[in-house]
Amino acid sequence: MLNPSKIEATYKEFMNNLPEWVHDGIIDVDLKFLHEADLLDTIQEEEDDPDDLTQYFDVIHGEDKATLYNEQFIVWIIPKMENNEPITYVMIALNYPDKAILEVVFTTRGVYNTPRHVLQVLQHFLLDMLETEATLTSMENNQ
Repeated sequence: MLNPSKIEATYKEFMNNLPEWVHDGIIDVDLKFLHEADLLDTIQEEEDDPDDLTQYFDVIHGEDKATLYNEQFIVWIIPKMENNEPITYVMIALNYPDKAILEVVFTTRGVYNTPRHVLQVLQHFLLDMLETEATLTSMENNQ
């Protein structure tokens, strides 16, 4: 599903009924989350990671969001204002040939709502999803 119009239609489908698609809820990125995900040290580092996974995406810039996509993932980054506070929603879907499956939605606000922090948390989830997919594939191959 690398067709931009299909990607946009998928986004609208997810947004029309987000609670149905996000079974685990929306993850708020805060100090507690960063500690539990073992991300505090990387968030505080100043250097960019040369292995940044986010550089391997095609990007569509829209008025209301940025869409990143490749053969494995579709990511929507949606900046909003809620109660006069900037907040960023990030939706991550696995990209299969016939459809996309929404896996993770997280938000950043306050001191964590910077492009650098959003991309670091995004990379954390992408790596986690890649590891999970590799494990599932390995298990399927061993049966």
